[in-house]
Amino acid sequence: MRKVIMIGCDLHDKTMLLKIAEGREQPETRSVSNTATGRVAMIRDLKKRALAAGSARIVFAYEASGQGFGLYDELTDAGIQCHVLAPTKIARSQRQTSQKTDEKDAQQLLELLRAHVLAGNELPTVWIPDATTRDDRELVRMRLDVAEKITRVKTQIQSLLKRNTIRRNQDSGKGWTRSFRNWLQQTLCGSQASPLGSRSQATLLSLLRQLDFLEEEVKRLDVEVFALVEEERYAAAFEELTALCGVGLLTAVVFLTELGDLSRCTNRRQLAAYLGLAPRSFESGDASDRKGHITRQGSSRVRKMLCQATWSRVRWDSQEREAYRRIVARNPKKKKIAVVASMRRLAVRMWHRGLEFQGKPSRSKLLAARAAG
Repeated sequence: MRKVIMIGCDLHDKTMLLKIAEGREQPETRSVSNTATGRVAMIRDLKKRALAAGSARIVFAYEASGQGFGLYDELTDAGIQCHVLAPTKIARSQRQTSQKTDEKDAQQLLELLRAHVLAGNELPTVWIPDATTRDDRELVRMRLDVAEKITRVKTQIQSLLKRNTIRRNQDSGKGWTRSFRNWLQQTLCGSQASPLGSRSQATLLSLLRQLDFLEEEVKRLDVEVFALVEEERYAAAFEELTALCGVGLLTAVVFLTELGDLSRCTNRRQLAAYLGLAPRSFESGDASDRKGHITRQGSSRVRKMLCQATWSRVRWDSQEREAYRRIVARNPKKKKIAVVASMRRLAVRMWHRGLEFQGKPSRSKLLAARAAG
């Protein structure tokens, strides 16, 4: 039987603490610098160990974090089997949480890996997106982050007015209209009769400049996002998703980039669980089938987009509005249940459509090709 060298790694910005063991032997502890040179030396050392053990198989495991998947790529390219584990799916007792050390974390990962390799236990791994999907995510996530910054700056402006007991001019309309922003710029900052002090005026001008910059940045990023969804791997699925009522550019592109390969979900229950839209379960003894709030696991970005799209569908789609009202009628005090149900229903529809057309040419391109032919 071929020997196996297993490594549990506690990964940090500057260091990696390794627990290395062959089969059931006592593990060896080793610290490695998390640099390009350190990782190359680590891979070289692991391969020497495998060669000395008679061409043993190397299996490596570490937790997913803000470090991304660079270590996974390097290990895989070197021919080392690597597993990236989901921290939220690793069971930890209260004692383990309160007495946490790097060595104990690495030991726990090694034990999980041993149970998988030697006993066939399932590993709580995460799905590894390819390099192109990761690159696409960076753009889409930045677009969402800039929109959140705009909301934050607008809230700061409104809070500034509230602290100074200033109410908006009624002639400026509702919302962030052009007349409202002119009133902020000219009346509150460009007039000697302004109720704001000089320092508060300087603060308001700074916030308005930030708002102008961020809005221009959104326009620039939207151009890049439009170019992204026109590429072949997204075009057909994007076209189908945006045909659904309430699903716009951002909702569709966030759904496609965050989920990546839609075929990895085999049914709607897996999809709902992945998106965190499945209810928690509390079943013990005689108490069975007790359901709680949704798990909120997975991407919060997708859930946010689904929530916004759902409210648009409830407003403009008669069938969705009727389904929402029917659920609300059962318990008017728990309207969130109806919203979550609508979000889940929309996610399943988007998944079915996206799965059918992912990677295929869009209908518009097919029609254009036929017309040209």
